[in-house]
Amino acid sequence: MTAPSGALRTRPPWIVVTLGFAAIVFDGYDLIVYGSAVPALLAEPGWHLTPPRVGAIGGLALLGMFAGAIGAGTVTDRIGRRRTFIGALAWFSVMMLAVAAAPTPELLGLARFLAGLGFGGIAPIAIALVVEVAPSSRRNLLNAVMLCGFPVGGVLAAVAGIALIEPAGFRVLFALGGLPLLTLVPLAIRFLPESPGFVARASGERARSAGLLRGRSAIALTLFAVANVAGFLLVYGLNIWLPQLMRQSGYPLGSAISFLLVFNLGAVVGGLSGSALADRFGARWVATTAFGIGVVSIGLLAVPFPTPVLYALIAVAGAASVGTQIVVFGYVALHFAAQNRATALGISTGVGRLGAAAGPLVGGFLIASGIDLGWNFAAFAAVALVGALASVAVPQLVAPPERTSTTPATSTTPASTVAATP
Repeated sequence: MTAPSGALRTRPPWIVVTLGFAAIVFDGYDLIVYGSAVPALLAEPGWHLTPPRVGAIGGLALLGMFAGAIGAGTVTDRIGRRRTFIGALAWFSVMMLAVAAAPTPELLGLARFLAGLGFGGIAPIAIALVVEVAPSSRRNLLNAVMLCGFPVGGVLAAVAGIALIEPAGFRVLFALGGLPLLTLVPLAIRFLPESPGFVARASGERARSAGLLRGRSAIALTLFAVANVAGFLLVYGLNIWLPQLMRQSGYPLGSAISFLLVFNLGAVVGGLSGSALADRFGARWVATTAFGIGVVSIGLLAVPFPTPVLYALIAVAGAASVGTQIVVFGYVALHFAAQNRATALGISTGVGRLGAAAGPLVGGFLIASGIDLGWNFAAFAAVALVGALASVAVPQLVAPPERTSTTPATSTTPASTVAATP
């Protein structure tokens, strides 16, 4: 059987991490920039948008991610990580240009949904590829470095919103999301290798996802899906509505968007530190503890603390929501065997995208309901509690792969030996 395109090229792990990081930066930017654009969308002449409708439009991209994640996870376990990664990246770049050009709210929503098909595919493909080329003792950490591209993209979205929303409008913000088509896609075609584990399986062993739907594997997959629903609802609900919530607390637009910047900076720190701890102590307790910290920090955001204290709480909330979601990704990737790793990632993150779609809707309806600000944050804190309970309840598989702490570090370890995390 002919090896997949890119299969015969060997690259050091940092190339895969770098390309994955850059793709996730654009993925994060394209999703989170919608939050920076919300005030301008609400004020767009002739569109007559309300907060619930803006939330519904924001949720369409995340519904697209539901289908994109499940489909890409299954496809990449069958035809390879490299081709599906490049295809998803090119697709969402083109669709972001369509979002920028949309003449009506309906067409903007349709283009966001179609872009979501590509958004959803990037994460499970990139995670599977990184953990299969990374040294075994640093899989969680290098995966986190790559996934920290998401909050970095959020930071760039916040900065772009502060700098461009008033002088240039929301269309320029969306158009910047098409840059990968001219920059990253050619680099990925030239430099991205195929997973060595997938190449080893290409001549014989095929992905077998049926086992995921039976016994303890099915229970684990279900609980991971619940944890992902909770994590994604926090990520997208807070990223999209935090600026508006802060505006309702009396902060001007520029200051409110700066809270979004701090939120995502905290996420970078939380994702890296949490994943480093997961490599040492296991992802189960790290994810559970981080979600628990999220319960407290998010709940306290409604308290009228001095501004420096509020900034610190928002940074912790970012670490305990976006940062925890990064830990959960690694938790899933290293819990399942390599032959169905991407499928498990695709299913759990795909179902999790329902939480991502619900986040903008929940935030929009909470704001439109006029209830006290404290109840808005209490609702998000309750979601973090659900994530903690799901994370701690995931069962260990009956015959897990060898543990990462005992596997020799090598960048070319076959995918079939990648370990499970307790």
